[in-house]
Amino acid sequence: MPIHENEVRVTAEQLRRLLAEQCPRWAELPVTAVPSDLEGTDHVLFRIGDGLAARMPKVAWAADQADSGRRWLPGLAARLPVRIPIPLYVGEPGAGYPWRWSVVPWLDGTTPPRLGCDDVPLAGDLAAFVRALHRIDPAGGPAKPPGSRGASLRHADESVRRALPRLAGFDDGFDVSAAERAWEACLAAPEWAGAPVWIHGDLQPGNLITDGGRLAAVIDFGALGVGDPAPDVAAALWTFTGAARDAFREAVAYDEDTWRRACGWALAPSLTGIDYYRHTFPRMAEHGRRMVRAVITELS
Repeated sequence: MPIHENEVRVTAEQLRRLLAEQCPRWAELPVTAVPSDLEGTDHVLFRIGDGLAARMPKVAWAADQADSGRRWLPGLAARLPVRIPIPLYVGEPGAGYPWRWSVVPWLDGTTPPRLGCDDVPLAGDLAAFVRALHRIDPAGGPAKPPGSRGASLRHADESVRRALPRLAGFDDGFDVSAAERAWEACLAAPEWAGAPVWIHGDLQPGNLITDGGRLAAVIDFGALGVGDPAPDVAAALWTFTGAARDAFREAVAYDEDTWRRACGWALAPSLTGIDYYRHTFPRMAEHGRRMVRAVITELS
């Protein structure tokens, strides 16, 4: 079932045609779809042979990610403590497929539990990644536009206010009035007054690759840009529970105002996403419910 309206799902046969036309050196390698439980919200993924992966946007808002990755990831990679998927090739539209796409290394490993884990060593590894990313000189990097993670949280207010009445008609396991109060507490936090920093923007479990329980790679830089660090601090909520959540928050070492904005960046996409994904991507909707409950608990 498609997740989005106007979703485009490229087929393996289309990808084979694209490889034959644009990347003949890989045209004879087998192309296999990545299992749907590993697929995210904005790309269809294929393995190409054993060592490569194709990332094919399935919705228009992801169409610029291939170019962004090619432009920025090579310069960041050498300064980060784990691997990131630097594009090896950016392809052109063709074979009935409308957008640019990319081929990246396939990074072996597993992902942490999708609904959060109490893994203190992993929390330390991810905090080290965040600290390293936020220390990289942001000069010339792409500023986060209004409405995106890393920009002012207030730009998300309108969409959250529209979502709250819709959620009131369902039992999602939290008090919608309490969620609204939590959102207002997040909005009341002062905006980031420091210099902008590089942010990943989506440090959820599905974007972390582990090997032997330790962080080996971070993938999916679709929200990459320069702005407020709070969305990366939100990984404390998105990815960890219990002592690991506390360990991550302590290790990234941002102030209380940044923590409240981080809670806002966990809350806003959850409140808007629960209804959006309720029937088309139940796992994402359940993750959103857990985030809302976690933020209410944090701020109550």
